[in-house]
Amino acid sequence: MPKSFVALVGRPNVGKSTLFNRIVGQRRAIVEDIPGTTRDRLYGNTEWNGVFFAVVDTGGLEIIESQKKRRAQEQPDPLSTASVGFIEEIREQAEMAIAEADLIILLVDVLDGLTPADVDVADVLRRTEKPVLVAANKADNEERHQSAFDFYALGLGEVFPVSALHGIGIGELLDQVVVNLPAAEDEEEPEALKIALVGRPNVGKSSLLNKLLGEERAIVSAIPGTTRDATDTYLTWEGQPVLLIDTAGIRRRGRVERGIEKYSVLRAMKAIARADVVMLLLDAEDLVTAQDAHVAGYVLEEMRSIIVVVNKWDLIEKDTYTMDAYTKQVRADLRFLDYVPVLYISALTGQRVHRILPLASQVNEERKVRISTGELNRLVADATIRHSPPHKAGKRLKFLYATQAGVDPPTFVFFVNDTRLVHFSYKRYLDNQIRRQYGYLGTPLRLVFRSRAKE
Repeated sequence: MPKSFVALVGRPNVGKSTLFNRIVGQRRAIVEDIPGTTRDRLYGNTEWNGVFFAVVDTGGLEIIESQKKRRAQEQPDPLSTASVGFIEEIREQAEMAIAEADLIILLVDVLDGLTPADVDVADVLRRTEKPVLVAANKADNEERHQSAFDFYALGLGEVFPVSALHGIGIGELLDQVVVNLPAAEDEEEPEALKIALVGRPNVGKSSLLNKLLGEERAIVSAIPGTTRDATDTYLTWEGQPVLLIDTAGIRRRGRVERGIEKYSVLRAMKAIARADVVMLLLDAEDLVTAQDAHVAGYVLEEMRSIIVVVNKWDLIEKDTYTMDAYTKQVRADLRFLDYVPVLYISALTGQRVHRILPLASQVNEERKVRISTGELNRLVADATIRHSPPHKAGKRLKFLYATQAGVDPPTFVFFVNDTRLVHFSYKRYLDNQIRRQYGYLGTPLRLVFRSRAKE
């Protein structure tokens, strides 16, 4: 089912991150804190009144360093240009939200009152057909609550006085969010293996797409992307239909093009949500950057299968040990994805490109492997013999029964005497034991633990 995206837009220090944490933290979807997921919290799944949607903190998407460098080179007068700089930065956020989000929350600060930056962003948002809600933050007493009404001058409709810090007015705001989100439409995806190509700009996504199509010589049609300007490509590989979801074709006019290129993470998230297998493309000269780790974290949260593809391998000076050294580095930077295959290619020369689709097909097939209840319980029994379950205060974890509740993603339910005795390290141990026997290459496993009685 397609997921709606809600973007938080506003000046620095108005409380975007606090509101983000409040919305996502109250009704968090199935997202676990997994050691090694080195990413800031700019994206989260949540639910309100039975409606699931994703929240994006555009503050976490800001790329300030390049702007600082540009201003330093221009040597501006900081006293005369500070407010203009803020307006430019927030305007870019607004343009990103317009292009990619389904609903926008403009966050303003009742303590500062109406500012030129607020007015400038409102001018941008007013021209879009996207629903926009104004949240007047820090309205945590009656006087500040009354000050919120000044923001009706923005001309964006109803203003919601809130306090993200104290949770005041958040319920009323979210009620309007779910009312104004577009109705979820059951989009008919083709019956095909859906592979998303994600990665930073200039890592070679378009070149790889062209090489894949040229290698296979089986382009059959172009399928217009839903709520995107990119075009999906449908091909047939060894009799199997394949849908390539390309996130590279970002074409916008004027300022938006520059802004959207910076905020390509949002587009990658939408592609990830649609895919069966995600191909994370890295540059061999850079390997894993912070943004790559962010995107990998989203793949894990969405429980999608993933392949790491290192492009531009032809540019690297190599010896017998180079590939092993690079793989070790990738594993260290993405240590929360140690089950993921790593493939080294050159989209320019075609080196190993022919291995991509077979590997993606294998990963997709292993994603759907089902283990019988008897086999799973024997595996658990053997695992507990080899490595005793943890204990706490004289009480030891006991496994009563295990079953596979589903595939896509593979989900295993373990009934135990007390879920409070389940340690992360033992969950990881069981994960490894399942993989050792049944594979699940490139696919995250969902392990659920339930107590026999109420805790």
